Amino acid sequence: MSETSPVQRRPSGELEASVLAALWAAGGPLSPAEVQSALGARLARTTVTTILTRLHAKGAVSRSRAGRGFVYSPIQDSAGLTARRMRSELDKQDDRGTALARFVSQLTSEDEQLLRTLLEGAEDGAAEGPQTGPRPGPGTAP
Repeated sequence: MSETSPVQRRPSGELEASVLAALWAAGGPLSPAEVQSALGARLARTTVTTILTRLHAKGAVSRSRAGRGFVYSPIQDSAGLTARRMRSELDKQDDRGTALARFVSQLTSEDEQLLRTLLEGAEDGAAEGPQTGPRPGPGTAP
């Protein structure tokens, strides 16, 4: 009877997202205890520490020594983290062209236009932020 039903479990990534949100809101490095406090102490400190350690291993947060423990800071903002996740998923694909084509085919018309504008700006060298890695060719748009 001690089994947790699927209804009671948190969605995958929810705890990591909550911890990252606390770090982004802080504006400076936080210890696991400070993250726990920022989250309203809903989680055990050991759970928060485990989540922070996993985020560090994934490259989402940096950590530095503070006394006997660590303090953590986000490496990127929310948009940067989303972009990194998208790139990571794309890197897992053997057929990048098909993956990109399917992604583009599922965009709303507004997002498709935004992507076109960003790609045109990148070609002109006017896009915001650094451009890294190979640029994809034109995708199949609906």
